[in-house]
Amino acid sequence: MYKQFEAWRKDGTWDRLLDGLRWQVRQLTREAEPTAGVIDSQSVRRGSKRGATTATTPASK
Repeated sequence: MYKQFEAWRKDGTWDRLLDGLRWQVRQLTREAEPTAGVIDSQSVRRGSKRGATTATTPASK
């Protein structure tokens, strides 16, 4: 089963299948193509030094 999935993933069949299903579901309730997108500060990584430093610094006791 996994070999079939891997073959579909490599040749793009899996992506086409998911795109087709997404399009069909969206048509039931709204336009097939999205007209807007939203990005909030929680879902976008920041490249600040403080964030990188804090992530690698051990917690103090």
